[in-house]
Parts: sequence; C-alpha cells; structure tokens
Amino acid sequence: MIAELLGQLEAPFTGEELFDHLSDIVFFIKGTRGEYLVVNQTLVLRCNVASKQELLGRTATEVLRPPLGEGFAEQDRQVLRTGQALVSQLELHVYPTRDVGWCLTTKLPLRRKDGSIAGLVGVSQDLRLPDSGGDEYEHIADVVAYADRNLAEAPSVERLAEVAGMSRYQLDRRMRRIFGLTTGQWLLQRRIDRAQRALRQTDSPIASIAMDVGYGDQSAFTRQFRRTTGMSPRDYRLAGRSED
Repeated sequence: MIAELLGQLEAPFTGEELFDHLSDIVFFIKGTRGEYLVVNQTLVLRCNVASKQELLGRTATEVLRPPLGEGFAEQDRQVLRTGQALVSQLELHVYPTRDVGWCLTTKLPLRRKDGSIAGLVGVSQDLRLPDSGGDEYEHIADVVAYADRNLAEAPSVERLAEVAGMSRYQLDRRMRRIFGLTTGQWLLQRRIDRAQRALRQTDSPIASIAMDVGYGDQSAFTRQFRRTTGMSPRDYRLAGRSED
C-alpha cells in the first residue's frame, strides 16, 4: 500500500517540506560522496546561507569550518563505507553563525534494491541547554564515546559515572534528561542496537556478536536479546533476511 501511494505522487517524497517546519531539527539526504542532495530550511539558517541551492552538491567540509566539517564528513564516510547506522550520537555543533548547541544525530544508510549503498539520510535534533550550561552535555558526550569504544568490555554504570566525573545518581539524572533513560537502560539499548545491526548486516557468528557487545557467553546474550526484542538472535536474523 505504501509503494502504491508513493507511486501516485507528483514528485518523489523526501520529507523535505515536512522538516522545513521543524526549526529544532536539521534534516538532510546525502549522496555517495557525502554531498547534500536534500536539506531542510533549518540547515540553511544554521549555515548562514541564502538558500538551499548554496548547500546542494557540497560536502560538510565545504560548508562547515574545521574541525566540525571534517568530523561530520568522517561520520558520513563511515556510514557509507560500512552500511552501519550512526544512532543518537551526542555532539556539539558550532555553526558559521557562531551559534553553539548540543544535538543528537542519527544517520542511516540508504540502499539500492541490490543492497549497495546509495547514500544516507540523517537528522540532528537540538537539545535544550540546562540551567547549568553546556558542560553537562560535554561530560555525557565523554560517556557515550567511552561506552561505544569499550562496549565489548561491558562497562559498568559505576565506570561510566567515573568517566563523567559524577556520582551514579547525577549521571542518571543527566541521562534521563537527554535520552529519557537511566544509564543502565541506555547502556542496554546501546548493546542491543549494535547486536541488531550486526545480525542484520553481517554473517558473524552469534557467539562473536555476543562478545562484541559485552556478553561473556551466548546463552546470557540470547536471554537478554529475547527479553528485549521478543525474538532470539537467530530468529531475528532470519526474519531480517526474509524481508530483504
């Protein structure tokens, strides 16, 4: 039904006009070089240019000053090269307008019918700065980066609190404010998200995936995965392939 509806439209639906009305969200679609193909008006304003046309066909390094532009371009290259999504990445944005703000960025690969990567689609949603200022988010960004680098070692909430320089209670309060989850819930989500991507996009043995996301044995991973998703890792992988 969705394909039938989209096939009846006068022009391809990209979501651009919808996202033009969301001033706290940057929206974009990029091609295989990381060049902007579709942008919303929020990105135009953030980049301090007159129109969307000034952004189209250009990459992040051509639009944003270093090191910001190069950091975004490296994210793009990683998603385009690996086909793995970047999900809820906490990052600081500094725009040519000198506006500064924290955002949660998600980038997803776009695939052709044959499975090859055709580009990516992404959003960056503004986070409202708390009364204590941007330092609060900076500490959480350190936690996110540390967890992603060390997920296979199953970092504890206590260790993440040490990285943030906070008590567990303080860290939980900030994680709830940003992600709507306790630190433990967020960490579990991160582990399961990585496992889901690996099950969908690779042929790695389930035991190897379990170790990569911090589970010492496959049975413990399977129990937690089933509890979280309602499916065993094997069934999840098979279901994903049957949809392709």
